[in-house]
Amino acid sequence: MQIRLAHSPDPDDAFMFYGLSSGAVDPGPYEFEHILEDIQSLNERALRGEYEMTAISIHAYPHVADKYQLTACGSSMGDNYGPRIVTREPVELESLKGRKIAVPGVMTTAFLGLQLLLGKGSFEHEVVMFDEIPAYVRDGKADAGLIIHEGQLTYKKDGLHLVCDLGEWWMKKTGLPMPLGGNVIRRDLGPEHCKEVTRIMKESIEYSLANRKEAVKYALKYGRGLDEALADEFVGMYVNKWTIDYGPRGREAVQRILSEGAAAGLVPDPGPIEFVEA
Repeated sequence: MQIRLAHSPDPDDAFMFYGLSSGAVDPGPYEFEHILEDIQSLNERALRGEYEMTAISIHAYPHVADKYQLTACGSSMGDNYGPRIVTREPVELESLKGRKIAVPGVMTTAFLGLQLLLGKGSFEHEVVMFDEIPAYVRDGKADAGLIIHEGQLTYKKDGLHLVCDLGEWWMKKTGLPMPLGGNVIRRDLGPEHCKEVTRIMKESIEYSLANRKEAVKYALKYGRGLDEALADEFVGMYVNKWTIDYGPRGREAVQRILSEGAAAGLVPDPGPIEFVEA
């Protein structure tokens, strides 16, 4: 059975799949085809149910829950850190209301968090490819930028100033990590295939963590502007115990952010969320 396994071309996702892509993890009866696309594109494709297994933003899950189920492994959690709002000059957060903010996609969890923080409709937004946002802000094309991925570690090189770390804000607000991304598997594969593919995925993550140095070197080619030390730091931020399994707090965090999003009119009500266990 062919399983199209789609994920973003970023160090953390590449690190997770190193076990599979290197051939170290037995794919079982499945032929995995790795597909790399930016997260906004993956969210949009998930709306159409295109890939058997895909990374998505947690923000997108209520929109695709009829077609996909979240897997218990593969999450990217911001544990008191996360997407960051940056500007050319130091400003107060409240001053961004009514201003134009460059965002990496309207279905990203970063955008959901930004709306929960500032208020729905309280700012203008413009969708910009995530790796172009720092330069976009630096060049004065937007008043602020919402940065994700490795930009969270490299924005100072672009002369930008931190206004707010959404992961820190969420932790202070809820006491929970901020669930940013996850993996979903298509429901029509059936319960047994869903469980077995999830198990293989978990094994790949565990292999990568057990062989960290080699996996980081592999992931480095997907790290724009990162040296090996920064790539290792970035991977450590988003591939960790939460990635092996959400655990009770991780599950609570997913339920909380989507329930708050639904209460604010930002996402459909997800109802109780169930996860495919490995």
